Amino acid sequence: MKQQPVVMKLSDKTLSFLKNFSTINQSLLFKQGSRLRTISVMKNILAEVTIDEELPKDFGIYDLSQFLNINTTLFQSPELDFDNDGYVMIREGRSKQRFFFADPSVIVTPPEKNLELPTEDVSFELKTEQLDRLLKAAAISQLPDLCVVGENGVVKILVRDKKNDTSNDYSLTVGETDKTFSFNFKVENIKILPGTYNVVVSSKLLSRFTSANHDLTYYIALEPDSTFE
Repeated sequence: MKQQPVVMKLSDKTLSFLKNFSTINQSLLFKQGSRLRTISVMKNILAEVTIDEELPKDFGIYDLSQFLNINTTLFQSPELDFDNDGYVMIREGRSKQRFFFADPSVIVTPPEKNLELPTEDVSFELKTEQLDRLLKAAAISQLPDLCVVGENGVVKILVRDKKNDTSNDYSLTVGETDKTFSFNFKVENIKILPGTYNVVVSSKLLSRFTSANHDLTYYIALEPDSTFE
């Protein structure tokens, strides 16, 4: 007896997660179940999220943006039929499109082992409006660096150009500390969904951004010139 086709829809929330993931890596290897993980080609950003849907099998999508555009532009609320091993059938009413899977070997994928911070040296909450203002300030003034700085008893986040002593900068205070440090990121690596995050930074050049609203986590590498005293 032929197995019944596996048909599902992706929620708007899941589509927003996937759109965000497409900015980290254009390709994604979907795994059976409800856990999605991606990593940038440079391997300096890793993201993982639990979605509401249960994916029926493993499959690779090489151009995730194209896949999402088809789902949201050519269709309004399509069904995805995973009955075929080589492609997914996207359909709605009388319209349908085949979208072929990619060979997993051409997709840069995260390690199977869960990532852990080697140390947890500094932590703070970054609220959605604070994150929004920082990224807007960086865009308006074309500032490439985001720095988490501990000095004089407080934790500040500022956007600036580290290579230019006379560049504009924008800063805000997010916590207190008895340590002295400068943890440096590239603004272009802060590819996280809007929201409030609990941030933990390791002096071993790795950070973790955990969403307060979703089962969503990002690991973002620091720049090598970061310092911690």
